[in-house]
Amino acid sequence: MGTEDEGGPEKAGTVDYRFTLANERTFLAWIRTALALLAGAVAVLHLLPLGWAEGPRTAVGLLLALLAGAVTVYAPVRWYRVQRIMSSGGTLRMSGLPLITAFAVGLVCLLVLLGNLL
Repeated sequence: MGTEDEGGPEKAGTVDYRFTLANERTFLAWIRTALALLAGAVAVLHLLPLGWAEGPRTAVGLLLALLAGAVTVYAPVRWYRVQRIMSSGGTLRMSGLPLITAFAVGLVCLLVLLGNLL
């Protein structure tokens, strides 16, 4: 049986508060990412005079908005799963959303470059 820093016994199902807080910070980082993506979508769709045709402008804005929505749905689900796995002592699996987010942001960059060239 292990002991905590204070010398008391560990309780089954308890998670070190530092891991819980780290999980919460990760959740909040995903929410900030979603807000930034949504702000980018609003800017592209409504605020910036890009001089683009309506099609590319709408594609970039909607892609950003869809990604923001996906991140917003994913963040609390991932937070809950990680917290539950930590409580049970299970093994965390890698998440696919960072790769999907990176790919989608890269696609937006490509569309912006193409939009400026055309």
